[in-house]
Amino acid sequence: MSTHANHPYHLVDQSPWPLTGAIGALVTVSGLLSWFHQYSTNLLFLGLTITSLTMFQWWRDVTREGTFQGLHTYPVTLGLRWGMILFIVSEIFFFLSFFWAFFHSSLSPTTELGAMWPPAGITPFNPLQIPLLNTAILLASGVTVTWAHHGLMEGNHSQTLQGLFFTVTLGIYFSILQAYEYIEAPFTISDAVYGATFYVATGFHGLHVIIGTTFLLVCLVRHALSHFSVSHHFGFEAAAWYWHFVDVVWLFLYISIYWWGS
Repeated sequence: MSTHANHPYHLVDQSPWPLTGAIGALVTVSGLLSWFHQYSTNLLFLGLTITSLTMFQWWRDVTREGTFQGLHTYPVTLGLRWGMILFIVSEIFFFLSFFWAFFHSSLSPTTELGAMWPPAGITPFNPLQIPLLNTAILLASGVTVTWAHHGLMEGNHSQTLQGLFFTVTLGIYFSILQAYEYIEAPFTISDAVYGATFYVATGFHGLHVIIGTTFLLVCLVRHALSHFSVSHHFGFEAAAWYWHFVDVVWLFLYISIYWWGS
């Protein structure tokens, strides 16, 4: 009996990684609760370790399938493209809910907030300091990732490598500055609806920056190993789309929360 597939689609083999990923997510969330209520981080680090190992091994398998086994044919790649597009659309609505909550509270502040925005007693960030620097960093990273993409399309290996390196470096720099901003913040997440919407919106964006930086770092390593070609590099394109989405969300965050909201 022939094992040759008479179709261009990829029917994936059985894999343990969805199960270990779900276990890692469960342990991580349980660890967060343990950290918040019992001030213990042991369960949290265990969950993060399981999730990180799952990510590494799952990405390794997908890389093997797409790069070495030739299973990512044109119809499969087309499906991956639509999947990434729909994922980014879902992320847009995810952040839309945060902006909705922010404008709902800020356009008509209640008497409990002192009928003013920002609420009485809260000192907002100066939008011309670290927030403006972070805006410049993300805009520059959008330029470098586009530069890397053009280098890849032209078959320029070193240019793509340099562009990805600078993009990852700028992403790490952004995360460091945001962490410093949180440490020096004059208000907390429990300071009225202003603190809640600020930290939830900017915090989830910061998480997306970390995820996008990891995504691009994997692409940097894969490109250094010559996994990408001019005609076969969807992994890089998906990372670039995601990074541009992160850039655009930050522009809306800066204009609405940091600048207008202050």
